[in-house]
Amino acid sequence: MPQLVLASTSSYRRTLLEKLQLPFITAAPKVDETPQPGEAADALVQRLALAKAQALAARYPQHRIIGSDQVCVINEEIVGKPHNHANAVKQLQQASGQCVTFYTGLALLNTATSTINCLCETFDVYFRTLSEAEINGYLIREQPWNCAGSFKSEGLGITLFERLSGRDPNSLIGLPLIALTQMLIEQGVNPLL
Repeated sequence: MPQLVLASTSSYRRTLLEKLQLPFITAAPKVDETPQPGEAADALVQRLALAKAQALAARYPQHRIIGSDQVCVINEEIVGKPHNHANAVKQLQQASGQCVTFYTGLALLNTATSTINCLCETFDVYFRTLSEAEINGYLIREQPWNCAGSFKSEGLGITLFERLSGRDPNSLIGLPLIALTQMLIEQGVNPLL
């Protein structure tokens, strides 16, 4: 059995983790993702990333468990997944012409040693000014109902932007691989060796 566990059922995170070419399994963590009153975006995603990893600790006592969580912030408001067309329209209308910041929490829990690494990676997305026709045209084509911010940057969503700014474009999709690689190396797992 692989010693690496991705605490997620997200196909996007699974696809990203596959880039590292390390054997892993996925498992669904049962975590309440409700923000706490007054909780800042960076604190929220780190808390949830760690909670997801810890939720699987008893089932995987000799493993390295990866937890991740993401939100986007539009006009200082935390925004999650839209879940439907109407909410996605509202999110993209709010994002139009704005800089939207994505906060991605990442936790690596080594259950054999009780070692924990946790951080928040940010990524800024600068949206073009979008017309209603462009918003609806995009949403009808890509239907990003399960994506924070209502777009898929790895798909047609790239047409919504003026520019992107951040250390790791993978963090925008949901799993910061540069930071994860550094954490894994610190815990004795080097994808290149």
